[in-house]
Amino acid sequence: MDSITLKNPLDMHLHLREGELLKAVLPYTTKPFSLALVMPNLKKPLIHTSLVESYEKEILSLSKEENFTPLMSLYISSELSKEDLDSAQKKGIKILKLYPKGATTNSSLGVGDVLDSKLLELLGYAETKGFILSIHGESSGFSMDREYEFASVFKELAKSFPNLKIIIEHMSDKRSIKLLEEYKNIYATLTPHHISMTLDDVIGGMLNPHHFCKPVLKTKADKDALLELALSANAKVSFGSDSAPHTIESKLKGAAGIFNAPIILPFLTSLFAKHNKLENLQSFISDNAVRIYNLSFAKDKFVTLEKKDYQVPDFITSSLGDIKVLFGGDTLEYRIKAIS
Repeated sequence: MDSITLKNPLDMHLHLREGELLKAVLPYTTKPFSLALVMPNLKKPLIHTSLVESYEKEILSLSKEENFTPLMSLYISSELSKEDLDSAQKKGIKILKLYPKGATTNSSLGVGDVLDSKLLELLGYAETKGFILSIHGESSGFSMDREYEFASVFKELAKSFPNLKIIIEHMSDKRSIKLLEEYKNIYATLTPHHISMTLDDVIGGMLNPHHFCKPVLKTKADKDALLELALSANAKVSFGSDSAPHTIESKLKGAAGIFNAPIILPFLTSLFAKHNKLENLQSFISDNAVRIYNLSFAKDKFVTLEKKDYQVPDFITSSLGDIKVLFGGDTLEYRIKAIS
């Protein structure tokens, strides 16, 4: 296929950071995407509705010329109350983000015990209000088993709150797929890196800190199983880039996160074309998420990609330092031709 047009591309897991990093990375999402689910783990986590509103206004002010909607999320902390949930709902916030304490970047205010009775009571209330619960699902155990070990928590939540949609963010372990099959209210997002790379891409040769992320990349069997979910546009999964910008200096100091925003649509189109599954890309990049998250658009966006080589930039610049781009220097088979 020489070209493909995608309707309303969606990124259901995105880190935009703040300040100068926000300004540098934002256009790579707002131009080609109709909507992105923005993560709340800033340096000052978005634990109150007022903080979410302020961040949303900043994003909108920087992207006011684009047909783009930031879907905002509220960070679950020990301060969360029913009044906070009521306030968030009134402001149109419908995503709650749960981070186990210390699991990833800026998660120090996260949850120590996910099955704590107070939190469970709040999640029961959130269920009645129609919230969606997005979870960075990892234990504090051995890095390759953290997602698998968290499965018991997903199971308990799914059984306790059958009408609460629960999202396994950036699924990385093939053993998690059973949760999608066994529980009607459990869904997942998949990233470009977890469906295309393995731990060998981090430590198989010379150490590559730019491929270090959380959850960590895993085995070929994990990658292949997750890739099959994406290529088949399994109804329980949607696309979430988990694009997580750090300066090169920060990455060399061990920061976890992969910046892939500039390559997403060319990469996914090239990947699906390679496997003769281009007919499923629309569902993976948009239609599944529209259904799972109950989304609608005042004005549609269409992105046409053509079969012409696209050389990925090695990095983008910001006033804080350069940011390494995933697959920088590689050539992809497709590139963006037009956006309308």
